[in-house]
Amino acid sequence: MKEYLVSRQQMVDAALEAYLPKPTVKPVTIHKAMRYSVFAGGKRLRPILCLAAAECCGGDPAEALPLACAVECIHTYSLIHDDLPCMDDDDLRRGMPTSHKVFGEGIAVLTGDALL
Repeated sequence: MKEYLVSRQQMVDAALEAYLPKPTVKPVTIHKAMRYSVFAGGKRLRPILCLAAAECCGGDPAEALPLACAVECIHTYSLIHDDLPCMDDDDLRRGMPTSHKVFGEGIAVLTGDALL
């Protein structure tokens, strides 16, 4: 089971790396913040469940990667917005400073929106 989770997490991470804009592409700050939040850790259980569901139905997990990555981006959006001062006002997420602490509240809102 652990082997499966690790291999699917690697698939999702590689796809996210390809799908997300590079941090040098304008608007640079938003793209850096997107990558900061998406790659801040996490087990990728939600996208892995998407891949597993595809496999259970006889599908190719690679074909489910766009959906799996979309689910991860939506999840990350929800975490960014949940951490905002007007919500939980969290300083840390997964042991790292939250997006609004690193990039400012306005950029964090725009980053979450961009991921959505």
